[in-house]
Amino acid sequence: MSTKPVLAYNDAEKGTLDVRSPQIADLARNDKKAADIDVFPVQSLKKDAPVTPSDVAKPPPAPAKQAKKSVPKWVLWIIWYNSYRRFFTVVFTVNFIGIGFAIAGKWPYAAQYPGALVVGNLNVAVLVRNEIFGRCLYWFVNTFFAKWTPLWFRLGCTSTLQHLGGIHSGCAISGVAWIVLMVVHQFKTKYMFNDSILAFGVITAVMLFVTICAGLPWVRNTHHNVFERNHRFFGWTSLCMTWIYTIVTNAYNTADGKFDHVGEHVVRQQAFWYTVGMSTFIVLPWICTRHAKVDIELPSPKVAVLRFERGMQQGLLARISRSAVKEYHAFGIISEGTHAKYHYLICGVQGDFTKSLVNDPPRRIWTRELKFAGVSNTSTLYKRGIRICTGTGLGAALSTCIQSPYWYLIWIGSDQEKTFGPTISGLIHRHIGPERLLLWDSKTRGGRPPTMKILKEVYEYWQAEVVFITSNYVGNFEIQHGCKEAGIPAFGTLWDF
Repeated sequence: MSTKPVLAYNDAEKGTLDVRSPQIADLARNDKKAADIDVFPVQSLKKDAPVTPSDVAKPPPAPAKQAKKSVPKWVLWIIWYNSYRRFFTVVFTVNFIGIGFAIAGKWPYAAQYPGALVVGNLNVAVLVRNEIFGRCLYWFVNTFFAKWTPLWFRLGCTSTLQHLGGIHSGCAISGVAWIVLMVVHQFKTKYMFNDSILAFGVITAVMLFVTICAGLPWVRNTHHNVFERNHRFFGWTSLCMTWIYTIVTNAYNTADGKFDHVGEHVVRQQAFWYTVGMSTFIVLPWICTRHAKVDIELPSPKVAVLRFERGMQQGLLARISRSAVKEYHAFGIISEGTHAKYHYLICGVQGDFTKSLVNDPPRRIWTRELKFAGVSNTSTLYKRGIRICTGTGLGAALSTCIQSPYWYLIWIGSDQEKTFGPTISGLIHRHIGPERLLLWDSKTRGGRPPTMKILKEVYEYWQAEVVFITSNYVGNFEIQHGCKEAGIPAFGTLWDF
């Protein structure tokens, strides 16, 4: 699936269900100006004070287009320099300080075990992207820190789990820097090393560098298939080269110029066991790959709804592919719970892969039985929250609101009963009451809503602790920056990985 940003809320595939929420009046008959917007009343939400639809104020009609509001520079900076970049900065800085000491000859460990520093960094880079490790982290945090810990701590947990990619990137780049230093040192003293060691060192460094280039955000977001194929296959090639380079480097005896340090000597080296760990973390998720049965509903030419057997907990994402090993595409999972018979994926028709689901629907598709956790999985940490999404972003949001009565759903889009069909419509009607549901059909209501005005009102009315956002690049930018400026804790879609 192409991840190229979509630049409008009301693009054809970004529809929403035409359901009359009690929070929205019939805007065709309401000519109030945007400045006259009513606010939701703040009220007690204890068990003995239930909220009824009549308690909720009616929000405004669709406003005329407003002049673009400039975002304060401090907001831009705080959101740009997020936990991802902070993690990257720490990992990168620590490693390059170490490299500086190694170059200066002030760190004996780096001179004696350079391979361990190379493979150790790569090991951590792979580990934090491992689905099993990620699910364990989410389980631990959700089990032991839900609801009772201070809000700032829970927000920190969500931010940390969402931005582990900063550690992945920092360790991967640092690992390449260490292997470059190691190979340069070997070439400086090449009279001590066999030519095969030097050759494999260069090949491994080049493979790792190409793998990193294929994973750059620009490549990942604008050329997804290029990223998937090259990052994966060059990554696997790098793993093979790392094994060879690790073995030949540790087996070679510089004293007599022979490969006589074999067997036990190689196994006792740190780099060997780091490579074993890295290989294990890479292989494990692929053991869970299955060619699963899938039923595809095509409510419109713009959307495919995929149905798989088995219910799922909320906040998970699925990777699917036409091929067992080629590019995989991630989609949010919709499910009524682990007890349910099915789970669903909403695939908006944008790239070649999703178009093929409409033009040539498969009966079976490759997927990983072990799903990976997304930011919504931490919704259990919070007492009350808001899930705001646009269009097919509902796929990542709906399960949270179906499975928890403490989450409020705001869905913005265009003509969605027709676009998304009866299956998605039925899930919403059956499980989400009108007191925690706000759906905006921009086609019926004549344009985009005053998103931040509505979000602030719902935030106060619902007494929420956090907002989770799933939208396109522009929508995510506007909402996340608006929330930061308003002092509302919010987590948006990631565009840097």
